[in-house]
Amino acid sequence: MKQTLQVRLSQHLTLTPQLQQSIRLLQLSTLELNQELEKFLAENPLLERGEAEEFSPGAPEPGQLAPVDGGSASPEQAGEIQGEDSGMDGAQDRGAELGSFADTASGAGGRDEGEDDDYPQQHADLPTLREHLLAQLALTALEPRDRTLAELLIDAVDEDGYLTQSLEEIAALLPPELEVEPEELRIALRHVQNLEPTGVGARSPAECLELQLAAMPESTPEREHALALVRAHLPLLAARDFMRLKKLLQCTDEQLRQAQELIQSLNPRPGAGFGANETRYVAADVIVKKIKNVWVASLNPDAMPKLRINRMYARILQDNRNAASGQMSQQLQEARWLIKYVQQRFETILRVSLAIVDRQRHFFELGEVAMRPLVLREIADTLGLHESTISRVTTQKYMLTARGIFELKYFFGSHVATDAGGACSATAIRALIRQFVAAEDAKKPLSDSKIAQVLGQQGIVVARRTIAKYRESLHIPPVNLRKSL
Repeated sequence: MKQTLQVRLSQHLTLTPQLQQSIRLLQLSTLELNQELEKFLAENPLLERGEAEEFSPGAPEPGQLAPVDGGSASPEQAGEIQGEDSGMDGAQDRGAELGSFADTASGAGGRDEGEDDDYPQQHADLPTLREHLLAQLALTALEPRDRTLAELLIDAVDEDGYLTQSLEEIAALLPPELEVEPEELRIALRHVQNLEPTGVGARSPAECLELQLAAMPESTPEREHALALVRAHLPLLAARDFMRLKKLLQCTDEQLRQAQELIQSLNPRPGAGFGANETRYVAADVIVKKIKNVWVASLNPDAMPKLRINRMYARILQDNRNAASGQMSQQLQEARWLIKYVQQRFETILRVSLAIVDRQRHFFELGEVAMRPLVLREIADTLGLHESTISRVTTQKYMLTARGIFELKYFFGSHVATDAGGACSATAIRALIRQFVAAEDAKKPLSDSKIAQVLGQQGIVVARRTIAKYRESLHIPPVNLRKSL
């Protein structure tokens, strides 16, 4: 084969490092973005946080709004809404309910006037279930041997409050020289089960409910029937076999109903309220308000980082243009790129949010039942962006509305055809199913086939299996588990 040299002219797309960084910043959530910016601020001395008006050169004046009547937003409208004052209080109460530990957990003292106020707020740690039980056990007047056995059983209690091992298995793990009798472990278990929360140390859900019922006053209505249910007939109660239960307990409908309500008021997981469960807070990127009968979308100024170039370092770099300043010049360029990409990120989020609000304005007026079908491609074609860009923008970005806070992806969904030739969104169908179930007769709940029939009467053709799928996504139990007396 003869070797030759050829010249070809072709085009191909190359993801530059700057473009990769822009895409990465676009898909981050607001909290992740702030964490990423902290890394850049620590590594680049030419980048620093600035005031609100110094976010970028040419920032718009605050207080300007843009209506969302017409499809896509222009860059001028996006700039105006970026400077809009949300008018909503961004401070939220993040205190956790600590029960009896609230008094001891609060001890914030005042600080002097000249003291730094930038200390991070520390959250009080909730005691674990083990710590809570051991603290109560320390106040009891038990013999050292009984206390040690009770502590051993507390160590075997899981995070829900159940004793995961049998007393025989625990006794087999103990050294033979201790000569621990099974009766001693049973006595120690009774001590543990007398601790708070009531029901802790149970070996089964039935025993947990029984312990809570036994701790109630004997005058509690239908307490005896409830005890009989949890001791021997809990599977029948779960299956809603009310006819058989009335025969076994020899009670009336009203008595069985009260016993069932009493059992439902109990806590099957007494230890679930303990432990350090970290709460994740969601920061809204966009705020939607109604002003003069027009739904208005604006960026949340509290969620936008304020970045600027360090003027002192930039002036030094400008006065000393030599080879030694090459690294600082590169850092200056990186800081400018970062400020530009962060601004582009929020402008893109705003453009997409404007298009969503324009198409889903009936949702803001009437709720989920008025949600219209919407796909990513429709927004992408309107704004002239790629569908993957819309997917990145709508993931982990949140919109604060009068009806709550929603992820932008919530406003997108599949559709179901109607008899009139139109389409109904899956979100609207779920809302209708929730309404039908809430208004149904508890003695004769609606089956999936009946719900599909009711929707068909309204012109929405939905298969029974589709209704079942939507009902399960709403965590609504099937018809046999919704039946009550």
